[in-house]
Amino acid sequence: MDFWQRYRAIDARDTRFDGQFFTAVSSTGIYCRPSCPARTPKAENVTFYETSAAAHEAGYRACKRCLPEAVPGTPAWNIRSDVAGRAMRLINDGVITREGVDGLAHRLGYSARQLNRILSHELGAGPLSLARASRAQTARTLLVSTDMLLADVAFASGFNSVRQFNDTIGEVFAMTPTALRATGAKSGVRRGAAAPTALTLNLPYREPFDPGIFDFLAVRAIPGIEVARSEADGTRSYGRTLRLPRSTASFFVVYNPSTPGKPLQLTATAVDLHDLPALLSRVRRLFDLDADPQAIDEALGMDPRLTGRIKTIPGIRVPGAVDPQELLIRAMIGQQITVAAARTALTQLSVVGSLAGAPSPGLERLFPTAAEIAEHGRELLRGPRRRIESVIAAAEAMATGALELGYGDDVAALERKLLPLPGVGPWTVGYVAMRVLGAPDVFLANDAAVRNGLRVLPPGADLSPDFGEVSPWRSYATMHLWRAAAKPKDS
Repeated sequence: MDFWQRYRAIDARDTRFDGQFFTAVSSTGIYCRPSCPARTPKAENVTFYETSAAAHEAGYRACKRCLPEAVPGTPAWNIRSDVAGRAMRLINDGVITREGVDGLAHRLGYSARQLNRILSHELGAGPLSLARASRAQTARTLLVSTDMLLADVAFASGFNSVRQFNDTIGEVFAMTPTALRATGAKSGVRRGAAAPTALTLNLPYREPFDPGIFDFLAVRAIPGIEVARSEADGTRSYGRTLRLPRSTASFFVVYNPSTPGKPLQLTATAVDLHDLPALLSRVRRLFDLDADPQAIDEALGMDPRLTGRIKTIPGIRVPGAVDPQELLIRAMIGQQITVAAARTALTQLSVVGSLAGAPSPGLERLFPTAAEIAEHGRELLRGPRRRIESVIAAAEAMATGALELGYGDDVAALERKLLPLPGVGPWTVGYVAMRVLGAPDVFLANDAAVRNGLRVLPPGADLSPDFGEVSPWRSYATMHLWRAAAKPKDS
């Protein structure tokens, strides 16, 4: 978007652009979200920034009226596969807090100096400033949503000290942490008391939101590791255990369409405070909560094969992954067999997973590590010998560190890492890219369910068989085809 497109968006107070850019006003010294209800500033006083960190760096403070940090993240970090996009995915996962700028730079294949120069040029702020803004956003969420002690909020947000936390909150929001917490009490956002090991909060997202993602996760849920429920009133829930950088945890996400605002509510238990930023980032990725569904649906709706489905199922999401290594194993086991058969095989394999540290009802185990699969997989997996050996080879490579994959990869890097593995082909790489990276433009043409979904859609004789017309949103077209294959009547 150019300056005047963005200016028209803020003049219209268009909520679709909240989180996608930030509006700084020189006459007031503050920055806002595009939908801020304040009077539209004069164009000559406005500067637009890609990130809130860039606005901080330029000396602006967050608006107390529109709270620009309380918005979904920008979808650009999934759309962009360049260094800036890959860096933001890792920063949001807490890599700088755990490994520092040098660790982030090493993961991306650059020196710290090069990375600082790239991010400053592309995003208007260096990696430390971007991480600081991410911590401030997490802190604001915890302050207004929970009754956690201020010291617990500080460390849960990734700050190294309470003093650093207080200074940052004051600089970013021009408020003390206590005053910022009071804004949540006034708006009725806050919930009951939360212990340091458990918290409940709402997850912001852009409307519309298709709850069908809960069904996708439910049919693939592994007993003991995942739990999914659907109630008669339309309430959906999904929970699971997972490993985080410093600890293990479990969480539940609940969607109730009858609740005002239709919030997605996250409840996390038995989580180390230092791992909260990573947990929040991974849950958001799992439910694709930073997507811009109106822009996606508008593009998909231009294809006559999908027009009817977009009207029926607006806001479809691409499920992410909370553990890249786990997702690769699941993809390899699930290729060329049905979803039900894959779930059975994964259930058999799951018995070697470690017991959860603080089990919840229905959540007793963790998904097996790569080392556990490498050691016990041959005894538990059934099927063609070549497929079993392929899974074991991949598990051994991940267990020894010969194969590393994560949120900082791009599609080309995944291809280089995965295609040499036995039993891994383009379908596996594409599926992993969709779910681990959130790659928006993957079309799994050889997938059996995709072919079945095509038979349900209206014909498109003059259109590209790979849905090239809707690029860069073909991952979402794939989700519609899977849904059509599973529930043809939805169309």
